[in-house]
Amino acid sequence: MLHRIDIKEIKGIRIGHAEDTCGGTGCTVCIAPGGAPCGIDVRGGGPASRETELLKPTAAAECVHAVILCGGSAFGLAAADGVMKYLKERDIGFETAYGIVPLVAASSVFDLPCGDSTAYPDSSMGYKAAVASEMNDPREGNFGAGTGATVGKMHGAEFAMKSGQGIYALQHGDVQAGALVVVNALGDVYDEKNTVLAGMRRADGGGFADSSRCLAEEGLHVWDKNGAAANTTIGFVVTNGIFTKTEMNKIAALASNGLARSIRPVNTTADGDSLYALSTGGTKADLNQVGELAALAVEKAVRRAVLTAQAAHGFAALRDL
Repeated sequence: MLHRIDIKEIKGIRIGHAEDTCGGTGCTVCIAPGGAPCGIDVRGGGPASRETELLKPTAAAECVHAVILCGGSAFGLAAADGVMKYLKERDIGFETAYGIVPLVAASSVFDLPCGDSTAYPDSSMGYKAAVASEMNDPREGNFGAGTGATVGKMHGAEFAMKSGQGIYALQHGDVQAGALVVVNALGDVYDEKNTVLAGMRRADGGGFADSSRCLAEEGLHVWDKNGAAANTTIGFVVTNGIFTKTEMNKIAALASNGLARSIRPVNTTADGDSLYALSTGGTKADLNQVGELAALAVEKAVRRAVLTAQAAHGFAALRDL
């Protein structure tokens, strides 16, 4: 029977995060001490990333040792340096004739409108997140890379709402799949009944403006000064299924369907939407089954990101409405 589990029940990975609450930014890391085949699906038009070329089926490395999600736009990718330092100190990484080289993939969200626009995750914050992974106790809402996340920004930050990071995991039989998603979308987040949970508010204060309809009617000038470019939803899914890196790229693509089910519009040129997928191995599993489990987990994690968020830096949260 399909049932919910704690993402910590998926063996072979550890999750940690660190944040600058006053600055409105942070980072979240998923560490695979034994290495994990990892794929990625990038559907947004404005991604900020590091080492994602390693994840292509044509690249030589089969496994990575960590994936880090960062705030701070491209500046925040520096947090990956701290994760590399942490891993190297513990002899975790790709062995070469000249020492250990940890393989750390990274993606970031544009969270600069929330808090201090000059506050970015750095190497020190990445290191702290890696140390925190030893507790393996990730939290939802305004934590980690979700600290400065917001949604519903087509008409600018003044009509947006606070979001965060959400977590959800499922199991059927022996097969497990879980997701952690940082929701910093241009679009609105929808519930299972096709109703907006959080997103762009109307100028008159009378509810939600419907970002999807507005985009269809108005179009989008990505780099207008109203802040509509300040977006990106990123995350990772993990499974205990045994898969290759090539197969994990397909699972990442299937898992991305969960974004389309819960965010509208999604994958625009004003978003850098990217989703990683890691395999910890140990259980034989069907690729399509895991892809659907992962999509379900992503869909629910997206909703939890806004359900657990708290108001911050002038952005109202769902719980305040």
